[in-house]
Amino acid sequence: MLTRRMQRILRELMGARAPVTGKYLADVNRVTVRTIRKDIKHLDELLSQHGARVESLMGKGYQLVIRDEHRFLQFLQSRFGKADPRVPLTPEERVTHIIRRLLLNDGYLKLEDLADEIYVSKSTIQNDLKLVKQRLGAYDIRLISRPHYGLRVSGREMKLRFCMADTLFSNSDRWHLSSDPPLLPLPREELKRIRRIILKHIQEHRITISDISFHNLLMHIAIACRRIRSGHRVKLYPADMKEIASQREYEVAGRIVNDVEEALGISFPREETAYIAMHLLGTKMRISSVEQMVDEEILHLVHAALDKIEAELEIDLKQDRELIMDLGLHLKPAIHRYKFGMNIRNPMLEDIKKNYPLAFEAGVVAGMAIEEATGVRINEDEVGYLALHLGVAIERKKSNTAPKRCLIVCASGLGTARLIYYKIKNRFGNRLRVVGTTEYYNLHRWDLGSIDFIISSIPISDPLPVPVVEVNAVIGNPDLARIESHILERKMPAVQYLRKDLLFLGRRFSSRDEVLAFMHERLRDQGLVDPDFLEGMHDREQVAPTAYGNLVAVPHPITPRSDQTFLAVCTLEKPVIWGSRPVQLVCVLSVKRESQEDLQSLYELLGKIIESPALVQSLLKAKSYEAFIDVLEKA
Repeated sequence: MLTRRMQRILRELMGARAPVTGKYLADVNRVTVRTIRKDIKHLDELLSQHGARVESLMGKGYQLVIRDEHRFLQFLQSRFGKADPRVPLTPEERVTHIIRRLLLNDGYLKLEDLADEIYVSKSTIQNDLKLVKQRLGAYDIRLISRPHYGLRVSGREMKLRFCMADTLFSNSDRWHLSSDPPLLPLPREELKRIRRIILKHIQEHRITISDISFHNLLMHIAIACRRIRSGHRVKLYPADMKEIASQREYEVAGRIVNDVEEALGISFPREETAYIAMHLLGTKMRISSVEQMVDEEILHLVHAALDKIEAELEIDLKQDRELIMDLGLHLKPAIHRYKFGMNIRNPMLEDIKKNYPLAFEAGVVAGMAIEEATGVRINEDEVGYLALHLGVAIERKKSNTAPKRCLIVCASGLGTARLIYYKIKNRFGNRLRVVGTTEYYNLHRWDLGSIDFIISSIPISDPLPVPVVEVNAVIGNPDLARIESHILERKMPAVQYLRKDLLFLGRRFSSRDEVLAFMHERLRDQGLVDPDFLEGMHDREQVAPTAYGNLVAVPHPITPRSDQTFLAVCTLEKPVIWGSRPVQLVCVLSVKRESQEDLQSLYELLGKIIESPALVQSLLKAKSYEAFIDVLEKA
């Protein structure tokens, strides 16, 4: 028999790129390692009859090995193909399911009924309600409990609809193709009718709209239909209503509404038509020229965001005209979403956070600049979209990087300096620009801030703000190799950012705040950070939780609050809940003020940790600094 926990274990093994440890499986399933061993044994016995095995690799964990793909696929289809997609298998899926049921239920919902339909105990549901309340609270929605009646939700109609849109459709983008769709706000046939109506009108009115925006529009119209049928209507301020009614999108919304009314037999009040128009205002209308779409107000917002990114992250993107236009085109419809508190789901968010951490941080900073200028808080999904545009620009900047600049210092006269100069030009061509040659005594006259390194035929003991590559007066291949290393790579090895006195192994805490307070106290004791460093980390968590999945969190302040760059790491005996995720490996990142360092190697290392369950488990097992560093260096 394939139990629910064995199903979760199988899913973990199928999705893993490397062996998964029993400890990781135990933490994710919230059981003991001994229980996992028993489950693995039973799972292996079952899979061995269907073309697969679960192999145990000494010191590494468990790995799924498929020996007969056809038989294994038949097994998966027989066990999961006809399974009810509304039955959640993980704690996170369970919370989402409970919220969906509450939102789609017009009255009270009993705990016993919820527990029965998803095959868990009533006490399990009660434990899940803590996270349910937290998730609903983000929309200012309250959970009302009444003895003998059960639970129901309460909040502003607009907020309830936004929550429905985020929750009901979060994993059902292909509901119209699925033979067994998840919980939906309307019967599938009615959804198909609305879909055809939207397609007709966006084509007639030459509206360009992404798949995600199209899907959002569909879901909001469907939710509006359901709520109107239940007697619930949106309310808009007269000033907002007047502004929306004056837009071209209101006319398009009116025509869509007329067709929906006829197709579904529903009467839309004028405010509901304005509600649909709000969502069209959040899309891009096709206009004859791009310049018409980016007005002065939007350009000012873009430049404010890029100024703040340069000030906080030392990334200058202000000359990238393509980025400026892309951000302008994105922000014009986005401003309407911000203004009316509309949500737009970003299905790529987790991938963006994992794979482009630097771009995501730039998105967070850009969101802060927009908030400062407009007074509107930018949510994590919108930050992710900003990060996409910024990530493209950062990669573009890398590919267009100017050649390295060097200065030659030679004490043997102009002839020797010229010899070094031509040898370098012949070897490196356009990859290295020699800005000049100088005698040592004249070195102080040069602006060293404009060069990357010095090539010197004499030893230089004075401290300088740039590296010095010492070469022979008659330059040879070993000298050229040393110069080459500075052209190709001047990054500090990532592990060097982690000091022995900043590693805390096997600690025990019960909450995220306890971990952050502990780390802040240790950093303050060593004089590494400002007194408001802890406040800065909490401010960053408010923008978007820094738990990236796989038991890893990377807390940090948005604004640099230290005089050096470092990583401080804490591993935990047991995971703590960080936002909505379990975390057991905490990497506090601090970048020094006005840093000119290339931190790509550091971000790449953090990315490897976030992506690899096997690496995380190896780090959690480390009992010493040396063992911890050894794992990182082999990653």
